[in-house]
Amino acid sequence: MTETIPNYSLPMVSVVILNWNGNEVLARCLEAVYSQTYQDFEVILIDNASSDGSVEEVEIRWPMVRVVRLERNIGFAAANNLGARLAEGRWLALLNNDAFPDPEWLGTLMDATQRYPEYTFFGSRLLQARDRNVLDGTGDVYHVSGLAWRRHYNHPVGELGSITEEIFSPCAAAALYLLEVFRQVGGFEEDFFCYHEDVDLSFRLHLQGHRCIYVPDAVVAHVGSASTGERSDFAVYHGHRNLVWSYFQNMPATLFWKYLPAHLIANLIFLIYYSIRGQGKAIWRAKWDALSGIPTALRKRRRVQSNFKVGTAEISRLLEHGWLKPYLFRFLAR
Repeated sequence: MTETIPNYSLPMVSVVILNWNGNEVLARCLEAVYSQTYQDFEVILIDNASSDGSVEEVEIRWPMVRVVRLERNIGFAAANNLGARLAEGRWLALLNNDAFPDPEWLGTLMDATQRYPEYTFFGSRLLQARDRNVLDGTGDVYHVSGLAWRRHYNHPVGELGSITEEIFSPCAAAALYLLEVFRQVGGFEEDFFCYHEDVDLSFRLHLQGHRCIYVPDAVVAHVGSASTGERSDFAVYHGHRNLVWSYFQNMPATLFWKYLPAHLIANLIFLIYYSIRGQGKAIWRAKWDALSGIPTALRKRRRVQSNFKVGTAEISRLLEHGWLKPYLFRFLAR
């Protein structure tokens, strides 16, 4: 690992951007970041061993960026955790390299930290970069079966997502966390590599009594899956392996046993669905590796559940309930 560290004073916010071969999007992302009306921030760029020259351009055009070059791709979760360890701000803003914040984005989030001091992490309003009239998401939903999806994905902008309200999880493509609590719960689960790690982190934060709020005026245009490809075998494998581990590690015991049948049914449905659509190898490997990792997940569960600070009723309140069928369609529509 090599690192370039410019001189700077301690900031209020550390903006961590993860890059992997982001030549087509990274410059636009940084242009948007340095156009923010709120300027009390540092930028830490963690590069996961890119080979497309995207980092070289950054070092020329934005010498103030703190660049960390990794010798191999360690994944979304571990790379962002590294950025969080290096961060010197009070607040940690995570931003994907294919996310382009509006000028008021960071200032709006920082205003929200003052208006809602009882909340320690914050979600943004994501618009689809190819069509800003369509939502890319307004936070993440977690169903009792263990499925998670982006709220309001693919809905018209004017229809939904205009209210400031509590949510289960922000999408980590553009989210703000109090750095201290991010570190206290251990950041992202690095065994996940990527996918579902933001929902898993949010679950652990909620178990510790922390709360998340959605800030609709914090607007970001998001390409989505710019590096890995939407619905790729890579995405199917990691997403469906990790959702099993997250359920086993985080779901409180009473809810775990109550909703385990729904969890098993959902997994069975996805095995059939992805097999039919030609991604059988990816989904079966995901579930096999998930089962193989259950002993490790249960060891981690003991640690997570030993720090459980809120009642089961509070966790249940945050989860999406109801029959599984309509939620499966929402999950598949992501």
